[in-house]
Amino acid sequence: MKVLRAATATLALVVASALPLGSQARPAPDQNGRGTELTISLVTMGPGTEVWERFGHNAIRVHDSVRHTDLQYNYGLFDFRQEKFYTRFAQGRMLYSMGGFDAVRDMARYAAENRSVWVQELNLTPAQRADLRDFLEWNALPEHRDYHYDYYRDNCSTRVRDAIDRVIGGRIRAATDTVPTGTTFRSHTARLTSAEPLVYTGLMIGLGAPVDRPISAYEETFLPLALREQVRGISLPGADGMPVPLVRSERTVYLSTTPDPPAEPPRWAPVYLAIGLVVGGLLVLLGRGAAAASPGAAAGLAVAGGLWGLISGLLGTILAGLWAFTDHVAAYANENLFQLDPLALGLAVLVPAAVLSARSNGRRAMALSAATLAVALLGLTFKLWPGRHQVNDIVLALALPIHLGLWLALRTIHRARAARAIA
Repeated sequence: MKVLRAATATLALVVASALPLGSQARPAPDQNGRGTELTISLVTMGPGTEVWERFGHNAIRVHDSVRHTDLQYNYGLFDFRQEKFYTRFAQGRMLYSMGGFDAVRDMARYAAENRSVWVQELNLTPAQRADLRDFLEWNALPEHRDYHYDYYRDNCSTRVRDAIDRVIGGRIRAATDTVPTGTTFRSHTARLTSAEPLVYTGLMIGLGAPVDRPISAYEETFLPLALREQVRGISLPGADGMPVPLVRSERTVYLSTTPDPPAEPPRWAPVYLAIGLVVGGLLVLLGRGAAAASPGAAAGLAVAGGLWGLISGLLGTILAGLWAFTDHVAAYANENLFQLDPLALGLAVLVPAAVLSARSNGRRAMALSAATLAVALLGLTFKLWPGRHQVNDIVLALALPIHLGLWLALRTIHRARAARAIA
């Protein structure tokens, strides 16, 4: 099947390349003829199946009829075997690089992975084409090809956008920088990862308040498919002074058979609330059983309560560390720290000790549980303050009922033991 897709894409590319171009007016020509041998295109690839492929990809294609070269430059290269890759990843200082590859083979590879491929020929002057080719060749040199990657502000798509924009006088930015989209970095991340609930949940926990700021159409071009849409509306001065479109022609090399990603982020807060209520309710029931001296209920509460303390505390510690010690700007100022308190780590020890030891009245475990519940409730009331807040409804919906259920369970045990001590 992959071989068939690759062959189909290659054939489509060859046929499309032989078709006559559209009749749109050309920009003003360069008198010395430099760059007339070049054809520059923006190539956009649709989403793939891997997590890092969900957002799509793009590249700049440079076809040179004199050199007989056809290269596709992309800025999305990384290698898990790179020295200190995982250390850099943890620190938020990832190094990505760019390079040029055979265009037909590159597009065929994406088609073989069942990813859509679109080609937009850009209506550049010969001088602009030559300048862009020269810049890409310079950028591909070993001493220039690496860059510090940022998920939203400096990625493979923004680098392609900026390379094109530098030769057309910043017209992409000028046309899109103040255009609102009604979206955020989080909303796009949520909709594009919703097919994998665990990945979605992890990202919604890890991303902080910075990704909830409304973004412009210019910022939205961190998505390759958004850049593909935006360049359609850009105009350049033509030979007669009249505006001509930046995109001279468009071709579909391969169209994926997989459904398009959802247009909107999922509304899953009720699902997470239901899970939180079930877990919280189970903790309450286990607490009542433990208070009635049921060994099974006590063991269940010790495991479940201790595990919740361990998970929520560890997640909170990670969130605090991302904010304090890394360059993961998207994780800063994370309001999920109200729900996932690092102090909850103490519950991993105190809850089992309080529940399983008949001599313990569980006062310390109940006090720490009450403190984490109070902090979680503070995070909820924080939403009532004026201003823009982080979209973390799923974390609130999941964590609050569990915090409440654990506190109620420990309080029930404490009261039962206190009553027996008096008797």
